[in-house]
Amino acid sequence: MTETLPYSWYTDADVFARERERMFEHSWLYAGHLGQLAEPGSYFTLRAGEVPLVVVRDREGELNAFVNVCRHRGSEVMAGSGSCTTLQCPYHAWTYGLDGALRAAPRAEADPDFDREPLGLRAGQVGTWGPFIFVNADAAAPPLADTLGPLPELVAEGGVDVDQLEFHSRGSYSLQTNWKVAVENYLECYHCAVAHPGFTELIDVTPDSYRLERHPTFASHYAPTRDGNAEGQFHLIWPGNKVNVWPGHANLSIGRLVPVDTGVTEGFLDYFFAPEPDPDWLEGFFELDSQVGAEDRELVESVQRGMRSGAFEHGRLMLPSEELIQDFQSWVAARLA
Repeated sequence: MTETLPYSWYTDADVFARERERMFEHSWLYAGHLGQLAEPGSYFTLRAGEVPLVVVRDREGELNAFVNVCRHRGSEVMAGSGSCTTLQCPYHAWTYGLDGALRAAPRAEADPDFDREPLGLRAGQVGTWGPFIFVNADAAAPPLADTLGPLPELVAEGGVDVDQLEFHSRGSYSLQTNWKVAVENYLECYHCAVAHPGFTELIDVTPDSYRLERHPTFASHYAPTRDGNAEGQFHLIWPGNKVNVWPGHANLSIGRLVPVDTGVTEGFLDYFFAPEPDPDWLEGFFELDSQVGAEDRELVESVQRGMRSGAFEHGRLMLPSEELIQDFQSWVAARLA
C-alpha cells in the first residue's frame, strides 16, 4: 500500500469513536511510573479511550487496575491522584476495597435481595517494565509481555538499564491534530533533514545510517550520532506509546498520545535518567528535545489543516523511508474493518 489512508479518516467523528473503542480500549497504554504508587493506598486515574481507569496499590503491595465506574449508577469513583484507604464513590458512598470488592453500600440492609458479591469494580490489567506502569482496560487481553516482545532487550542492548533509572520530570503537551498524524510523524525521519536542523547536526539521518525496524507490536528507529560514537533509539508501541532513548548519559523518556477529538491530541513524556547526569548535558538535552517538539508541532498541525481542507482524498507514501507508516496504516485499517 503506497496510497495513504483516506484523509477523511483524520477528521470524521465516527471513525474517531471507533478508533478509541477498538484500539485504545483494548491495548496496553503507558500509564505512569512506580514512584507515583510507592505506598499502599496510593492511586492515580486515567482513560483508555472512553473507559475511565484507576490504578492503585493495595495493602499487600500489589498493583491493581479497575474500571473507575461505580456499579450503582455509573459515577466515576476516584478522581485525579492521591492516597486513600478505600475507593469510595462520591455520589452515594458505595465503598470498594483496594482489591475492588464492594465493602459497603448505605441502606443495603433495607434491600433483602442485595448481594455485594457480584458488584465489585470491574478489573482491568496492570503490568510493569522496570519502573514503567502499563494498563489495559480489557481484562481478557494478552499480557503486557506479548506487546513489549523483545523491546526491553533492545533497550538494554542499547546501554540502558531501566531498573537503574530515576524519574526526573513529566512534560505535557497538546496538539491541534489527529492522533494518527502525530504517530505518523513519529514513525519517519524522512522529514528530519528538512525540519530538524538541531537533530540532524547530532544524528546521521541518511538512509544508509538511520535504520527503521518493523515488529508485530511496535516500530523502531535507530539513530547513530554523526561521530559514530553512540546511537539513539526511538520506539512506538502500538497504538500510541512513545519510548525515546537519546545518545549520551543513560536516559529514557516514555509517554503516550491521548486522542481527545478528531483534531485534538494530548500527550506527555516521563523523563528518566541514570543517577547524577551532568548538568550541562541535561540542559542541552532538554533544549534539543524541546526544539524538536516545537518543530514537530508546526508540522503535524499543518498536516491536519491540509487534510481538513478537502483538497485531496489521499496522499502517497514514500517507501522505504515511510515503511513504518505503511505498517501503522495497515494496522489501523485492519482494526476498523
